[in-house]
Amino acid sequence: MPKVTVHRKAHFNAAHRLFNPKWSDEKNHEVFGKCSNPNYHGHNYELIVSLTGEIDQETGYVYDLGKLKDLIKLKVEDVLDHKNLNIEVEEFKNVNPTVENISVVIYNKLRVSIPEHLDLEVTLYETPRNYVTYRGA
Repeated sequence: MPKVTVHRKAHFNAAHRLFNPKWSDEKNHEVFGKCSNPNYHGHNYELIVSLTGEIDQETGYVYDLGKLKDLIKLKVEDVLDHKNLNIEVEEFKNVNPTVENISVVIYNKLRVSIPEHLDLEVTLYETPRNYVTYRGA
């Protein structure tokens, strides 16, 4: 059977501050610039979740995109949308909420609910020009 990749787009809005608590405000500003604003700043994140696998002969699907939509809403949008990531999201209490780290958190939240025979890839746009892709360790 051919392998096909299906994609589902989603979005969420969130605030964060990039900083290392071991550093001075000056050092944080030097490394993270305006993203280290002590009063936080926000992004309109665009998320693409991609699943690769063989087409099921009975359904014609790689994975039901309606189920993927619901999973993304439950595990990602409901948890991250309109939140201050540093303060309100447990995974970032001790982890700098960079787009890289956010993509890993999203991947881990979804991976536990996606069948193992499917490859999972998370692409997260922080801005239209800055984005990351994570495929798992």
